[in-house]
Amino acid sequence: MLRAFTARRIAAAAAYGGGGITALGGITFGLVVVEAKMARKIIQATPNGDPPAADGLYGGSSGGAPLSLVMLGDSTAAGLGVHEPDETPAAMLAAGLSAIAERPVRLTNVARSGSQSSALKEQVDRALEARPEIAVIMIGANDVTNRVSPAESVRHLAEAVTRLRAADCHVVVGTCPDLGSVKPLMQPLRWIARRASRQLAAAQTIAVVEHGGRSVSLGDLLGPEFAADPLSMFSEDRYHPSARGYAAAAAAVLPSMAHALDLEPGLEALPDPRLGEGVLPVYLAAAEAAEVSGTEVAGASVAGRERGPRGRWATLLRRRSVRPETPPPSRVAPDVA
Repeated sequence: MLRAFTARRIAAAAAYGGGGITALGGITFGLVVVEAKMARKIIQATPNGDPPAADGLYGGSSGGAPLSLVMLGDSTAAGLGVHEPDETPAAMLAAGLSAIAERPVRLTNVARSGSQSSALKEQVDRALEARPEIAVIMIGANDVTNRVSPAESVRHLAEAVTRLRAADCHVVVGTCPDLGSVKPLMQPLRWIARRASRQLAAAQTIAVVEHGGRSVSLGDLLGPEFAADPLSMFSEDRYHPSARGYAAAAAAVLPSMAHALDLEPGLEALPDPRLGEGVLPVYLAAAEAAEVSGTEVAGASVAGRERGPRGRWATLLRRRSVRPETPPPSRVAPDVA
């Protein structure tokens, strides 16, 4: 419940221009700085140079006009840590969406490594040039590591979602990953990183749903699999996901993309109370989602009303319980524009 109220305060501060929320005292902060420097010595900033370019047409053998998909965000959205374009999450999402829609998908990736949420304004400018029908945003980790005010971070994300929705583009946001899952981080830095990441993820969810998008909690990118086999789920830098790790993230996001586009991937879209799903005030749904990776939160209505006595209604779906098979990416043509 505390995380729900904290997320609500952050989202409110973003909406009304308030400051962020910080809970680090001087001694604790000093310890964190020392441990962060040690972690940075272990983590390489660019494991494989620039991420591989994956822009192009996917599923060209399918019929119909291509769907336009744009990817925005940071190094995770760009695919840093892998060697081949087909190993990036954007390529996997484009191929998977093409298979579900039975149409080709044209992918435009404007994400850049190192981006904070403030970079979304320029990225949206570029994304709109592609006339996107659906956009996927993955952002937030660099805001946490650079101690950006959560309210400022959320404000930039809300503005990006608003602009994309105004262009009749569906938006799916993969919220801030749980940085506490990064192995080079020691305690208490790991605990602080986890707390800050999940608070930001919950606040992002509120802002995204309030502005017409839907969110998917990436958390620790399907944590049990990472915890069981971190060597294969992380890339060489022990910070960014490997191809297998990105595939896990794509499997969590893809059903929400299909849901946003009203496609029929053979998945149940109604909440199942047995899985803890349901319709809740958005700030409570956001807190729940931050705790379980792969959880989708989207706007809902109750008795024809989008808002109740405790704010915007939202549907919470445990998408993680369903793991669709994502076909190997099949890129027909690179982007020559």
